Amino acid sequence: MKKRVILVRHGDDPPDDRVHTYLVRSGFEPVVKKPFAGEAPGEVDDTVAGSVVYGGRFEAYAHDRFPFLKEEARWIEGCMARGVPLLGICQGAQQIAHVLGATVGPAEDGRGEFGCYRIEPTEAGREILPEPIHVGQAHFHTFGIPSGATHLASSASFPNQAFSYGASTYALQFHPEVTIEGFRRWQASLGALYEISGAQTREEQDRLVYRHDAAQAAWFYGFLEKLFSPRN
Repeated sequence: MKKRVILVRHGDDPPDDRVHTYLVRSGFEPVVKKPFAGEAPGEVDDTVAGSVVYGGRFEAYAHDRFPFLKEEARWIEGCMARGVPLLGICQGAQQIAHVLGATVGPAEDGRGEFGCYRIEPTEAGREILPEPIHVGQAHFHTFGIPSGATHLASSASFPNQAFSYGASTYALQFHPEVTIEGFRRWQASLGALYEISGAQTREEQDRLVYRHDAAQAAWFYGFLEKLFSPRN
C-alpha cells in the first residue's frame, strides 16, 4: 500500500499545485479531505506518511463560527504527537500557530501581501532556506512565533513568515505550492485583495511571478523532499 499524505483543503481548487505534483511523482498517495464540506480527516495512524494543511478563507481562531476547525486542530495535534511530517501553508500555518498557543489575527497596521515578495531566512532558517527568495503571497492575517518554535524567515512587512516546531512540523505564511496557472486563478477570483494596503498591482505581480517562479519551484520541491523522504 502506498503511504498516504492527507491534504486538508479549504476550497475546491484543482489538484495542480506543487504539493500534489511532488507526491504523485514520488510515489505517495495524496488523499484530499475537505472538513468544511463534512469530510473529516480521520485518525492519524501508521498509514499516514504526512499531512499538508492548505490556505483558505477561514480565520484560524474562529472555531465557534467554523466548528470544523476544531476537527482540524485535533488533526494537527495528532500529527505533531506522532511525529508525522506536517506542513501548514498560509491559513494552515496560522492554524498550527494557534494550536501551539501563539497569537493569530489581522496585521495591526491593516497591511497584507498579495503578489510575489522577497523573504529572508533567519540565521536558524538557513538550513532550509539558504538564501533570500521571492515567493507567492495572498494574506492579511499573520501569526506570532509559538513558544518552543524556531523562527525561520521574514519579509519586509511581515517579520513572521515561517517557523518550525520539533523535527517535522513546518508553518509557511507564503504559498510556494501555487503555480503560475494557480496564481492566475487567484488574480481572477481574489480581486478584493488588490484593495488592501501592501498589495502589488497586477502588472507588478505578472512581472515578479514570471521572473521568480522557477526558483521558487526548485526550492519548494527540494523542501518537500527533505520533509517527506525520511518516511518513504
